[in-house]
Amino acid sequence: MSQVTVNIDGKAYRMACEEGQEEHLTELAEKFDRYVNHLKSQFGEIGDLRLTVMAGILVMDELHEVQRKLHGLESEVGSLKKTRDAALTRTDKTESALADAVDEVTRQVERIAIKLEKT
Repeated sequence: MSQVTVNIDGKAYRMACEEGQEEHLTELAEKFDRYVNHLKSQFGEIGDLRLTVMAGILVMDELHEVQRKLHGLESEVGSLKKTRDAALTRTDKTESALADAVDEVTRQVERIAIKLEKT
């Protein structure tokens, strides 16, 4: 386990993380600190706990919105897959019908050629 010191609202916090995750944890803490500082600039000094809770709620609201969009995109992908599958099925049927038509035309041309040879 690695340890990283992050700063949120001017206070240092020592955090444990898996090896290789130090930079990611630092980036997350920096982003959370921006939420805290944004709220602090809007509301002033309202208490560390209240500020942290409000920042957490903002993060959860953002997460909720991202999840909502993700579900919408997953639904759209599912719909597009169904449309693609239906189009592929139609294409296969069309190709099969076209191949049958070409075979029939080929047989007719061969019959005509045979008749022409006899005359």
